[in-house]
Amino acid sequence: MRCGVLHRWLVVPLAAAILYGGASAMASDAAVSSPAAPQPELSVPVPLPPADSIPEPKPQAPAAAAEPHIALLLPLDSKVFGRHAEAVRDGFLAAAKVQGGGAALPVRVYAAGDESRATVETYIKALAAGATLVVGPLTRSGVTAVVDSAAALVPTLVLNVPEGRGASPPGIYMLSLQIEAEARQVAQRAWQDGFRRAVTINGDTPLLARIHQAFVEEFTRLGGAHVIAYAFTPDPEGLTRIKKAVDTGTVDVAFLALDFPRARLVRPYLGWLQVYATSQVHPGAAGALAGFDLSGVRFLDMPWLLQPDHPAVMVYPRDRGDDIELNRFYALGIDAFRIALVLLAGKADAALDGVTGRLTLGGNRQFARGLTTAQFSDGKLTVVRERP
Repeated sequence: MRCGVLHRWLVVPLAAAILYGGASAMASDAAVSSPAAPQPELSVPVPLPPADSIPEPKPQAPAAAAEPHIALLLPLDSKVFGRHAEAVRDGFLAAAKVQGGGAALPVRVYAAGDESRATVETYIKALAAGATLVVGPLTRSGVTAVVDSAAALVPTLVLNVPEGRGASPPGIYMLSLQIEAEARQVAQRAWQDGFRRAVTINGDTPLLARIHQAFVEEFTRLGGAHVIAYAFTPDPEGLTRIKKAVDTGTVDVAFLALDFPRARLVRPYLGWLQVYATSQVHPGAAGALAGFDLSGVRFLDMPWLLQPDHPAVMVYPRDRGDDIELNRFYALGIDAFRIALVLLAGKADAALDGVTGRLTLGGNRQFARGLTTAQFSDGKLTVVRERP
């Protein structure tokens, strides 16, 4: 039965890899466009038509007056990212309805597709229409295009991280679900809990590889030792080799750079070790059996999914059912609106008790999300109290 579950979950969607901070088309470098071919020179001058043959210009309708507003720029027309964009939009508008009140500017939603140039053109269109603050784009390629352009003339909250950049232009702020930041927090939590010698098991997708690398880099930066790494295998013989290595006592903690189905297979072979993972192991509505299979595994996730009774969470409606990924993007939309209000008030450095985490403004104007720790225990998820 487990093999059947594994087969259904093995492929991580391209959309998730990109939206959680991955490069477009899984490339590590931005695509380089070839220069346009020069236009051929005209051999002879082209005469102008007679004056009486030039039609009179038609009167143009006056342009609509620019109205100050918050522009929400999302790839709603994208076949790949459309559902994620809709979730962000719905969360943003839900937050605006709950707490926007009369003091908030109106919100206009601008739909874009996948193409970077069209994203920048839509951004400029929003500015011409009077946008005083822009939220978006959502995809990494769209964010990179806006950051690289000279279009960002008003405060802008992008919802992903740009490709391989240092300092962002002034006025651009970042809030994202970047998976590397989450993996680094897991490494910090494991270190704070007193663990020093780690074994890691990593999957073979680009997303899981990035999770693994981020954890190892942070854990070793803190002073921990990365003793050994194993590539995930569903083969019982390979899993038994992992168990034998754990039984030698040379490690005191395990990190799973795996998603839910892979982690479910590996966990029984890790015995007494304390096991950590990222939110990728959160099974959602998979049932109690999944919780028993992942017994003792600790992972980090957002309050929206782990603490539905939290005061900061309860005030917002839920409309994404059990789809755990779309719920994350809905929550991202909620916090994006809340940060938009903070930026409009000129209080970007104010901490927020957000539904995606404890939000604080860090370096390079990127909002850090302090996540909640949870653990599987007796088939259930319990929130682990933070260490003082």
